[in-house]
Amino acid sequence: MSTESSTRIEVTSQPCYLSAQSNPEQGRFVFAYRIRIRNRGSETVQLLDRHWLVDHGDGKVEEVYGQGVVGEQPFLAPGDIYEYASGAIISTPAGGMQGEYGFADAQGQRFTVNIPRFDLLVPAPQRMLH
Repeated sequence: MSTESSTRIEVTSQPCYLSAQSNPEQGRFVFAYRIRIRNRGSETVQLLDRHWLVDHGDGKVEEVYGQGVVGEQPFLAPGDIYEYASGAIISTPAGGMQGEYGFADAQGQRFTVNIPRFDLLVPAPQRMLH
């Protein structure tokens, strides 16, 4: 689990390997992850966009840009927590993700919050089988 704390926003991640949806022989390793975003600031903010770097663990890094998260651009009042789940597919049993969220404050000023790297790892006993 990784956590990023800025003065305003805390981001926590929790990845999970999905063996039933993966196909190691074809280089398909599927992961779900849960993100928790907490507004520790004193004003309401809105999450506008995201930028991910998905490290496939073999030298390939995929960039993903998009508006909001899971189709939403949530507002977070002071103290609010927003959680969502998503997923990633990588080509090796060990990779990772990191990135940043773009936010706007109540005055419309944009700021970014780093999403700390979290590892996408097939559990060791399963990794040894492939």
